[in-house]
Order: sequence, then structure tokens, then C-alpha cells
Amino acid sequence: MNVKRALAAVVSKFTLAATLLALPAPPAVAQGYAGLGTEAEGFAVPVPGRPLVFPCDHAPHPDYRIEWWYLTANLTGDDGRDYGVQWTLFRSALRPGDDRQDDAGSVWTNPQIWMGHAGLTTPDAHHSSERLARGGIGQAGVSTAPFEAYIDDWHMRSRDQYLRDLTLRATGDSFRYDLSLSADGPLVMQGDAGYSVKSADGQASYYYSQPHYQVTGTLDLPNGPVAVTGEGWLDREWSSQPLSEDQSGWDWFSLRFNSGEKLMGFQLRGASLFTSGTWIAADGTPTPLEPGSLQATPVTFTEVAGRKVPTEWQLRLPARGLDVRVSAMNPQSWMEMSFPYWEGPVRLSGSHVGKGYLEMTGYGAPAD
Repeated sequence: MNVKRALAAVVSKFTLAATLLALPAPPAVAQGYAGLGTEAEGFAVPVPGRPLVFPCDHAPHPDYRIEWWYLTANLTGDDGRDYGVQWTLFRSALRPGDDRQDDAGSVWTNPQIWMGHAGLTTPDAHHSSERLARGGIGQAGVSTAPFEAYIDDWHMRSRDQYLRDLTLRATGDSFRYDLSLSADGPLVMQGDAGYSVKSADGQASYYYSQPHYQVTGTLDLPNGPVAVTGEGWLDREWSSQPLSEDQSGWDWFSLRFNSGEKLMGFQLRGASLFTSGTWIAADGTPTPLEPGSLQATPVTFTEVAGRKVPTEWQLRLPARGLDVRVSAMNPQSWMEMSFPYWEGPVRLSGSHVGKGYLEMTGYGAPAD
């Protein structure tokens, strides 16, 4: 990194830190988790019936307030141990529009804020790192033809526009991973052809997934490098008000069964529970779940970062004969970020056997 770019990065992170401090605190129930229930005035909002178009919808949507490119992978090392990785790039707009500079030619008025999260989980350790950037200065962004999402030296990169083959890289103080991913199945539209409802009040997002990646690569850990293979799952979502004001957080499951079938399911916690999801056949055909048909019951709570977090769940979907115990591989998979949350690989037992990932947000401030 040259001196000019290094200085820009420092200034950008200082500016972004000040911006983040002005946002609602993560536990603020009145605006949903991390402010995602705030009003969407001036921004576009999702509407049913708008078809998703590719490769256009792999790119950013600056008319919407927030979106993310989110990849998780369940991996097995050549040492016989299980691992998990997460790579996420978030875009959040301070105001509507895609201003690149003001009348004086300054890029510092660009309203786009970028945040990167990376996690690497082992059975006995959890590593995580965060990157922050301001739009307009070339430190972070997403481009197409070919596709690339990046922040600093982290990247998710494809040889074409369609995300069929990816390389994935992230580094932290105690870890690094370099992975190659190849999709052997189709994109999956979540909800109603990509229109995913999140509350009884009608909040929604556009949401699609690529849950069919085969993964190879290397993890660099404090004890040395480990060659890994496994399966990956990419989620793409954008909205301007994805939660209701009273929704304090969510429990989100991405599960793959040994039968080849898959399940994306979520539970949003508020004045009442709202659950939904998608059953994905082995050939990739999606079937939306009726709201409330998925039953998620916490079984075991673990103290994590001073919080009581459910790290074992009973998940039932009677219409599919599903009755599984979802257990965290490492209960201490806490992401201590600007907006903290739990994220880690899980194992499945019961009516269906397999692996997956679990994300849980909004579980309160540390206890005194």
C-alpha cells in the first residue's frame, strides 16, 4: 500500500467510526437490530413481482439503504477436523443516491459505507476480523464484468459475471484463508421469486442464494496451514427497511442434509415471532415455506461474551418430516464487531443428518 492510499484508509476509517457512533446502538429494539427497522424515507423499497435479473442483480443497488454479499462454508481439513468460514461485505447508505463527488470535486461526500466481516471457526477457537471503508475512494466496492466484491485486501472474485466460480480471501490478526469455489447447481430465489417477507407488517427484502458451491483451499491458523474441502453457501440480500421497529434480532439457519436437500429458515424476534424460509430440493428447486410453519425452539443456552445465547436448537418442519437437533460446533463463535452477533457452523442430527451455519443477532448487551 503506498503512502497516499494508506493515509486515505486511515482517514476513511476515522470518518466511518464517527459515523457508526452516530447510528442506533445494536440492542435498540425501537428501531430493530442495528437500526434495520428505521424508516426508509427517500430510499427504494422492495415490491412483489419485480423479477431478479442476472448478472445485473449481483451488482450494488444504491437506491436501497442496505445490502450484503454473504458467504459461509462448512469445511473439513486434511487433519480430519471440521472448520467453518464466513466472508461478508455490507453496503449501507447514509442517504439516498449514488453521489460520487460534490460540486468541489470531493469524493468524501459519497454516501456509501462499506463494512467487511470475516470469521474462521475451529472446534476449539473462533477468529474474526472487521474492515471499514467509505465509498468513493476505491478502498471497497463491488464491480461486475468480471464480478469482484472487495474491501482492502479481502476479495470475493469471479472469472465472469455470474458467480459460478469464485476465489475468496480474508485475513485477520490470527488467521487467513484462500479458497476456490465452484457452483454445481442453480441460483435459488428465496421467498416469492426473490421477494422475501420479514414481518407481519410487510417489511421485505430481495433475496437470492447460491447454496451449491464445492470448496477447496487453505486455512492459515496459529498452528500452521490446513488444506480443506467442503461446501459453501452465498446469500445476497438488499432492502431499505428489512425489519419492523419492534424486531430485536433474528435466528437464521442455512442447512444442507446428506440427502442433498437444503433448508434456509429464519425466525425474527419481536412482539411476536415471525418465521419463514425455503425448502430446496436436491436439484435446486425452491419451495417457499408458509409463515409460521417452521418451528425453532432453543434447547441449550451458553454464556458467550457475557450474554446468554441459544447454541442448541430443535428445528421442526412437519410438512417435510423434519425434526432435527441443531448444535453449534463451537458455542463460543462470537463476532465482536461494530454490531456484534453470533455466527458459526452447526451439526445436525435427528430425522435428517448434515451440516450448516447459524447466525443469531440481537441477544443483548454484556451482563454487568
